[in-house]
Amino acid sequence: MSRWVKTGVLFLSFFVLSYVALGYVLGKTNTDDPYRALTVYTEVLHRIQQDYVEEPNLALVTSGALHGLLESLDPRSAYLSPREYAEYKKHVDAGTKGGIGAVLSKRFGYIVVVSVLPDGPAHKAGIRGGDILEAIAGFTTREMSVAQAEILLAGEPGTPVKVSVVSRRVTVGTQADELDIIRREASYPAVTADRLEGEIAYLHVPALNAGKANEIRQKLVQFDHQGLRKLVLDLRECAAGDVNEAINVARLFVASGTLATLRGQTVSDRKFAAEPEKVAWKHAVSVLISNGTSGAAEVLAVALADNPRPSGGKVELVGERTSGSASEQKLLPLDDGAALILTVAHYYRGSGKSIVEEGVAPTVDVVLLPESADLDEPPGPEPATDAALKKAIEVLNDPSAAAPKKGQARLTTSKLSDLAA
Repeated sequence: MSRWVKTGVLFLSFFVLSYVALGYVLGKTNTDDPYRALTVYTEVLHRIQQDYVEEPNLALVTSGALHGLLESLDPRSAYLSPREYAEYKKHVDAGTKGGIGAVLSKRFGYIVVVSVLPDGPAHKAGIRGGDILEAIAGFTTREMSVAQAEILLAGEPGTPVKVSVVSRRVTVGTQADELDIIRREASYPAVTADRLEGEIAYLHVPALNAGKANEIRQKLVQFDHQGLRKLVLDLRECAAGDVNEAINVARLFVASGTLATLRGQTVSDRKFAAEPEKVAWKHAVSVLISNGTSGAAEVLAVALADNPRPSGGKVELVGERTSGSASEQKLLPLDDGAALILTVAHYYRGSGKSIVEEGVAPTVDVVLLPESADLDEPPGPEPATDAALKKAIEVLNDPSAAAPKKGQARLTTSKLSDLAA
């Protein structure tokens, strides 16, 4: 080895050692610094390799650590191993459209159903919002990411997938039900429109897919021509769809103000403003929300609740706190064939509050208990058996009914018989 080569190697070694040493010192002085995190990770990995009961599979250990790292951020962020990402790309490239018609999240370490599409495969199999998917295709969902679950549930229309479901309507400890669900191409039901008592109209929106704003506009124009001057907008179990469509729907109701704001560390702030020329409904509105109201529907709910009505008054949100998942994700491929699905931005209310961190709280609480048989059916215009709908009608007819009386208990489905009387 020549003198110059030796000198170069020594210089490079010195540079690398200095860089690592600097990182170690910085890690010691700042617990939030990434160098400190790498130091801790290296130490833990070393201990596992040295002291574990048997020689570990380091590739498996590293993959598990990366899965846990991403899942600790939020339910939608995920690490996809090279094999998982290859499977994901296979579905995308093949244009796979089959699924079970369910929106998922994570809770208690397992995959949980936020809501199901009416008459979709999951709904027909008896799965409801709040149910836990204990296993999918033979794999436990314990520590499984939402992205992994969605990959397993996706497939060609007409093919089956086996899931183990723990229903929210049974006692803890009951054995999971094994279900074979036949995948189907996603189809989004039309809005349900009806006339309730007096001059009150009813509109249930099952999803905010493309075209829903035009569909809703047509219904609102019809209601107005029929002389209806009050509206119950039902967003319960509405979890599928796009925020841009939610903004288009909000502009049918709101004439001024900020509907929502999108913000992230690497995402330029984007404000969505009302457009007065697009307003199609200037009359009173009550909005129904539930734990199954998620994503785009949450943005729509706060846009209506946080801005003044063209005719005066305010929009009351009736029901339960929403799931809190109005965010945007980005797919980031890695050099080794793996990929990250990373949440890069959250949606905020006009007041600046994060929808993800707080969810959307109702202004009028009506708590639906899981043991209610009525929860087995999708929302519909039946005030006699629907406590939340009955309360929304009461608020429309008498706005003072939205103010809780001193010592008043929250409404629950255990009082449905009294409400229907």
